[in-house]
Amino acid sequence: MKNYLLTVKVENRLAINNFDAEVIMENFIVKGSTNLNGKVKISGSKNTAVAILPAAILTAETVCLDNLPDITDVRTMTKILETLGVSIRRRGRNSVELTPANLSKIAPSYELVKKMRASYYFMGSLLARFGRAEVPIPGGCDLGPRPIDQHLKGFSALGAEINIEQGMIHLSAEKLAGAHIYLDVVSIGATINLMLAAAAAEGRTVLENVAKEPEIVDLANFLNAMGATVRGAGTDVIRIDGTKNFKGVRHAIIPDRIEAGTFMLAAAATKGNVTVEEVIPKHLEAITAKLKETGAKVTVEPERINVKVTAPLKPSDLKTFPYPGFPTDLQPPGMVLLTAANGLSVVTENVFDGRYNQVDELKRMGAKIKVEGRTALVEGGQALSGAPVTVSDLRSGAALMIAALMAEGESRISEVEHIDRGYENFEHKLIQLGASIKRVSVDNYNQLSGSQD
Repeated sequence: MKNYLLTVKVENRLAINNFDAEVIMENFIVKGSTNLNGKVKISGSKNTAVAILPAAILTAETVCLDNLPDITDVRTMTKILETLGVSIRRRGRNSVELTPANLSKIAPSYELVKKMRASYYFMGSLLARFGRAEVPIPGGCDLGPRPIDQHLKGFSALGAEINIEQGMIHLSAEKLAGAHIYLDVVSIGATINLMLAAAAAEGRTVLENVAKEPEIVDLANFLNAMGATVRGAGTDVIRIDGTKNFKGVRHAIIPDRIEAGTFMLAAAATKGNVTVEEVIPKHLEAITAKLKETGAKVTVEPERINVKVTAPLKPSDLKTFPYPGFPTDLQPPGMVLLTAANGLSVVTENVFDGRYNQVDELKRMGAKIKVEGRTALVEGGQALSGAPVTVSDLRSGAALMIAALMAEGESRISEVEHIDRGYENFEHKLIQLGASIKRVSVDNYNQLSGSQD
């Protein structure tokens, strides 16, 4: 069994221009039977940040981003920008100043791109800035097939020539021209990439059957502030009037609805009492409704939501859909919640084929789950037991952390670098809510436990 992991640890997170990280191998040791209680401040949105950072290169002027989450994916994205020639200055832990005046390269580093799927947004932004882009086929979490055909279809409609060879996507266009583009499937990634390219195209672009997520709206607001004209974000039709005159702006990233939802589900799963603060409740309506179905008490205020459980949880069927439906990113922690509900629940994953990575590890902890295609049957009500488990992607990692807090005894969670990719100070926020979690190096753990594996 693979029992090592890589995680990123920044010794001086506040240091100006310090984007290099010391790579070490670590595990989480989690004591179970925990009821989470207290308040937690939600960080800026990961999914917005990784779209807006590439969008910043549309201008040569300085862009200031606030409420930027301090996570591995953001550090990777800023490192890509640096290697392309963007001048970057830290203005604190969650603020950054980018000046793309000396941006000169059109090919991001393969070694950096392979770490995260959202690096493909450089296709749209570099194509818009230079009329050319050479981007390696990206990496990221293994969630089954996630083709980029809709991205390429859209780029072609805008006037780009496309060649794929030796793992590289080559894009070139003498001129980008507005077009009418209908996406065959709703895709957040394709919507963002085509918004970036269309923002610099001549004339009007109409994008139909697009994603409606809040992150799309935040990107549109950012592009509009820079000088583009984007209308309809948040609906299934977006109209963009392109421009070449992009200016520098200051922009604050919206709160991370997935992080907020993770803590809300964790509160219910551990039968706790937690208030998530600095959130936009409208973005969390699907999670709020599902929690109420399970019997959790949910109190909604303008910028905060309280989740409290005082009675046994009830089973509920959970189906994932694009926004405003229940997010696929919260299906893994949602499944963990249902293991605590007395009775049979049915989970249906409608977005990604491979989003049940957490199931085998939850079974190791005693969960009764049966997967049949896109459907998982969860027989809840049995207590989980602490066990050694391995994280395979970002959201399954959050799910296993919640399961470890619920379980009787101690759990060892390995490959926690996946969690660091998308949650800022996740274990520290949980500790503030009463959790007992230690981050230990693999070498130290093996010495203490006598393990040789």
